[in-house]
Amino acid sequence: MKEKELFDSVSFMASRYATQAYSTSFSMGIRCFDTWLRDPIYSIYGFVRFADEIVDTFHAFDKKALLERFREDTFRALQEKISLNPILNSFQLTVNKFSIDHALIEQFLISMEMDLQKKEYDQQTFETYILGSAEVVGLMCLKVFCKGDQGMYEKLKPSAQRLGSAFQKVNFLRDLNSDYVGLGRSYFPGVDINSLDNVGKAKIEASILADFEAGYSGIKQLPEGAKFGVYVAYLYYLALFKKIQSTPSHSVLRKRIRIENRKKASILFWSFLKYQLNLL
Repeated sequence: MKEKELFDSVSFMASRYATQAYSTSFSMGIRCFDTWLRDPIYSIYGFVRFADEIVDTFHAFDKKALLERFREDTFRALQEKISLNPILNSFQLTVNKFSIDHALIEQFLISMEMDLQKKEYDQQTFETYILGSAEVVGLMCLKVFCKGDQGMYEKLKPSAQRLGSAFQKVNFLRDLNSDYVGLGRSYFPGVDINSLDNVGKAKIEASILADFEAGYSGIKQLPEGAKFGVYVAYLYYLALFKKIQSTPSHSVLRKRIRIENRKKASILFWSFLKYQLNLL
């Protein structure tokens, strides 16, 4: 079907542009992958980014209806192997090429639905949300990294999930103000955001650190084409986490913690040096 190749190319370009527009940090990490890996990972990020935009941003519209339409369009694209939505077209190409389990996609969309319904989470619903919003996204990417090696996928699956969990929990701490004040959401179970103190914050950070450590062990076992890019993302999130750790709880609630572009460039330089010297 050579007549579709140009459209597919344009579709991947759309996912690449969406990633670059929405996240400089993820774009930085993806550019560190081998060339053949970049478009598939851009397509996964574009898909999850658009779903996230529906539930987080489109306040003037019927979010529930939009998300349901997005779900229907997604699975129709997977079945028909084409979509006139370029983001979904590039995503279906990746899912079908790398045999990504549709259950992972369904689990992700369940978490997006939870954002429309829930404002507070207990331990069980928190774990369900983390599984769908972060861990399965890591597993989609891992499917691409392993390129059909199911044994490697099963071996690295727990580490990929823990790394995704660490990234998401860091995002929660970074976005406390916009999530709680702006959207009325409180993700961490048993935590009263209004009375969050440094002791409560330290307990959350301890669980994140454990996730980071478990995730790092998997990074060292990734295929060479993927290892450096994931390592860059890991170091970026670790730097963000350390900055949050050093910020008092009352300040975390008032402002969004960021990593400056100069710091990001430094992370990229030192991670490349460690990678080249085989010091991961």
